[in-house]
Amino acid sequence: MENTKPPNYIQVASHLEFSRLVCALERIPRVSFLHEHNGNKILSIQMDLLKERPIIYYVPIENNGHYLSYGFRNGKEEANVVDAVSEPTKLYSPIIKIKSLPPSLRQNQDIQPEKYELIELEDLASLAKLSYGYDEAPFPLFAFPKKDRWVLGVFMNFNEEGPSYFCHVVLAAEPQQPFLKYSMHNGNVPVFTNNLNEHGYSYIKIIKLKEPHPLINYD
Repeated sequence: MENTKPPNYIQVASHLEFSRLVCALERIPRVSFLHEHNGNKILSIQMDLLKERPIIYYVPIENNGHYLSYGFRNGKEEANVVDAVSEPTKLYSPIIKIKSLPPSLRQNQDIQPEKYELIELEDLASLAKLSYGYDEAPFPLFAFPKKDRWVLGVFMNFNEEGPSYFCHVVLAAEPQQPFLKYSMHNGNVPVFTNNLNEHGYSYIKIIKLKEPHPLINYD
């Protein structure tokens, strides 16, 4: 236990953002964990490992069901906590209820965390290609405000021994749609969208954080 590095918890902007993170564009929705954090009930999921330290994204929650449902109704996303899998058109993340966390999964504010290094990319096309280049499913893009701009990027580790990076672009305004659409075949510039049904395109989900990511070395 002495060599175990405690995790860092990062809050996403809303219940819908968390639902998109664990469900959207996944062949099988990820499992969500329900437990206490800083005196509140939260849903959480580990999405990265930074220098052996788990990076866990979470959202506070009040409803206490068995599944997190995600889908579209009339062209808009919707997410709910439900007790049963009932609609075949929706995706469902099972909620695992943890009675008590072990010390290794509790955040320790006294420990100085490792941080991601910044790599700024030229354009959205480079970001889209990088997100899709290393896995069968694309990595999520994370967005958050920074001063008077918005930052959109993907966390990458090019080798296990070296540093981890946040590869990003700087946007003039907040992205208003939850997905980035692009095509490797027509040469069109990637665009933000809320429609996943256009054929011939690939899609990457965007997850907004409540605050600027605290584990990035902005210097």
